[in-house]
Amino acid sequence: AGQCLAVVGPSGGGKTTLLYALSAYCTAKGWRVLTTTTTHIRKPVNVPWIAVNEEENTAWENARKERDRLWQQGTYVVAGTPAPHEKLTILPESIRSEWISDADITFLEADGAKCLPCKFPAAHEPVLLPQCDIVLAVAGTSALEKPLEEVCFRAELAGPLLHVPGNTLLTPALLAKLLASEAGGRKAVGSRRFYAVINQVDTDERTALARQTAELLKKQYGVPCVLTHFEEGERA
Repeated sequence: AGQCLAVVGPSGGGKTTLLYALSAYCTAKGWRVLTTTTTHIRKPVNVPWIAVNEEENTAWENARKERDRLWQQGTYVVAGTPAPHEKLTILPESIRSEWISDADITFLEADGAKCLPCKFPAAHEPVLLPQCDIVLAVAGTSALEKPLEEVCFRAELAGPLLHVPGNTLLTPALLAKLLASEAGGRKAVGSRRFYAVINQVDTDERTALARQTAELLKKQYGVPCVLTHFEEGERA
């Protein structure tokens, strides 16, 4: 109990969809799954969510009862503190560790970005909790073979890391370097287990590019990589 996995990367790369897919998969195995964030996540439309916002034991107790009821029903629990724009943010510190310990596994959205398929983290990103033992860095294949400045959030910071100007096409080699870099996708990971996820693998061309990226990640950087694709109805 208490395993904690963080998903990092841009919102346009399929990070939130992956978060919910993993949550549903582990729930189907009979696990108690907590799905939350250390930054911000939209309140889900099709699954229950719990707002934990009052610094009162009674409010926490009610939230805990609702959480346990949902777990007993075989539902994963999306929880967080209410934030503006119909979003949830990080759980109150007073109960965060306890809730993570109570779950069999916790999935955290630990990063955010504009709707672009890859990104370079800001100084304050990602927000990884001490309890996190696995980190998944996500990117979308729609970024590949397009100018860095068009597909990468904070391309002005990614360019110097990759030693290329902003109008350079993002190749599998450059994306692999960005994901594996300790200034990029691997930032703040430390000794945690780390995997890359290439999403949007939905055409023959994208599949070929994603496989090239995965091979480079494994051979050059020792980073295991998973390729994923979600149909429209599965996307968050």
